Amino acid sequence: MEVIVIGGGAAGLSGALTLARARRSVMVIDSGEPRNAPASGVHGFLSRDGMPPRDLVARGQEEVTRYGGSVMPGRVVSAERVDGLFEVTTEAGNRYRARRLLVATGLADELPAVPGLAERWGRDVLHCPYCHGWEIRDQPLGVLGTGPLSVHQALLFRQWTSRITLFPADRVEVTGDQREQLTARGIDVVAGAVAAVEVDKDRLTGIRLASGRVVEVMAVALSPRMRAGKVLLSLGLDPVEHPMGAGEHIEADATGRTAVPGVWVAGNVTDLTAQVVGAAAAGNVSAAAINADLVAEDTGIAVAALRRAQEGRGRVESQGL
Repeated sequence: MEVIVIGGGAAGLSGALTLARARRSVMVIDSGEPRNAPASGVHGFLSRDGMPPRDLVARGQEEVTRYGGSVMPGRVVSAERVDGLFEVTTEAGNRYRARRLLVATGLADELPAVPGLAERWGRDVLHCPYCHGWEIRDQPLGVLGTGPLSVHQALLFRQWTSRITLFPADRVEVTGDQREQLTARGIDVVAGAVAAVEVDKDRLTGIRLASGRVVEVMAVALSPRMRAGKVLLSLGLDPVEHPMGAGEHIEADATGRTAVPGVWVAGNVTDLTAQVVGAAAAGNVSAAAINADLVAEDTGIAVAALRRAQEGRGRVESQGL
């Protein structure tokens, strides 16, 4: 195998499609748990707006296999260098080897320990205004304070609804300038610890404070802390804190090339803010870089073989044979 792609979301499948079309042998290994699975649809993806995430994945898998690539179910638990190749091991104990790796495992979202949040995540508990803002337009929205981006998030969502309440709790210190900005934009700030989200008939209806007060909202926005998967650690790639303070990511250049030779990353594992369309584009860019790297290696091998052949013919001629 020439390339193994770990992770079969938009970034991984886009990369695999590009590599398969470049006539590279490529395998995608995917656990079947896309980060955006709870969402009703993918948004902002030209010609695919509103498509359910799993439908997008299914179509991508069909396109990859159409060009000769393969998609294998499985959860990768480690990857390491063995005899000049990368050996990938799955949870089931299966092992596969390849010359290059594209890691597109995405991120895990760490939510505040507030009862009800996890169950509504991706439905009416949201994080991205560009992914979900249109769907909650003009509705009362609560923004939970989770860190340094919470005030910015409240101001950003103001583009979609004027009915916003920020709950900073003890996680966010609202400065004087920020409070002035919030007031100017008509955003309420409610102090006090958040105890739970209220749900009635499978519909979010409010935020309950520890004091017992319930503030009516129909959706909740927050900035989860995002972290990269452990499989990267086995490659010697340590996640680093993102400059935005939103979590961890893997550093890479513009093509996704990491500090480990032969390993590329694409999508949210390196770009915390990438939407689905951006992740797909990143997979395409990384795949092109991987193919170019393999072309350079293939050419070097071919030149070395040519020189050996020429040297062999030269020795034969010098001996008069």
